[in-house]
Amino acid sequence: MTPRRPGVALAVVCLALTALAGCGRKAPRVSTAPAPAPQAAVGAAEEGMASWYGHPYHGRRTTSGEVYDMEQMTAAHRTLPFGARVQVENLANGREVEVRINDRGPFVQDRVIDLSRAAARQIEMLGPGTARVRLRVVSLPQTPAGGFFAVQVGSFRNRANAERLRERLEREHGAALIQKYDAPQGPFYRVLVGRESDMPGAESLAARLRHQDFTPFVVRVDEIPAGDGL
Repeated sequence: MTPRRPGVALAVVCLALTALAGCGRKAPRVSTAPAPAPQAAVGAAEEGMASWYGHPYHGRRTTSGEVYDMEQMTAAHRTLPFGARVQVENLANGREVEVRINDRGPFVQDRVIDLSRAAARQIEMLGPGTARVRLRVVSLPQTPAGGFFAVQVGSFRNRANAERLRERLEREHGAALIQKYDAPQGPFYRVLVGRESDMPGAESLAARLRHQDFTPFVVRVDEIPAGDGL
C-alpha cells in the first residue's frame, strides 16, 4: 500500500489532505511526529501505526509491477526493498503475521506499513482499520532492485500547487520531482526532493526540511520498468 494505485504505481508530508484510513487508503493527514524509517537489515525493528487496503486496488499493479491480490500476505512499505519479509505484531492483541513487501506506501507520515486485507484479518485489524504494530525484518532479497531515497514534502489534489512547491524545492535543495498517486478520491500529486544513495543522507535532508516548517518523511524511489509516475 502506495500510488496507484494505477499501477498501484510509484512509489510526503501532507500539506493539505484528509486522513488516509484503513481499507480505503484515504488521503494523507498532517501529523507532527514522522516515523523513522528502518534500515534494511535482518532484525531491524520499527513501531508505528498500520493500515490496510483492499478495493479498489485489488487487481491493479503494485509499484513493484506485481498485480495486487488482497488475499495474499503482502504489504506496502515506504523504504524496505521489494521482496523483504517482515513480521508484523499487533501490539493490542499480540497476534502476528509475516508479509512480503511488494508495494510502496503508506504515503502518510504517521503510518509505517499498509497491509493486504488477508494480513490485516490475520492480526484482527480489519474492523478498526488501523492498529499500532511492531515490525521486524525477517529476510531481505539477495539482489534488491535499484533505486534511490528521496524525501516526501507535500501531497496535493491540484497539480499546479505541487508544481509550485517542486520548483521552490529544486531552487533550494536540488533535484525534485512529482509523482502521481491514484486514490479513490482521484489523483494526488506527491512532491519529493533529493536523490540520496542511502538512508542517512535522506534522513539528513529531511532534518533540514523540518527546520523550514515542513513535516517530511523518507521514501524509496524504485527503478522499475513500468510506472505511471511523472
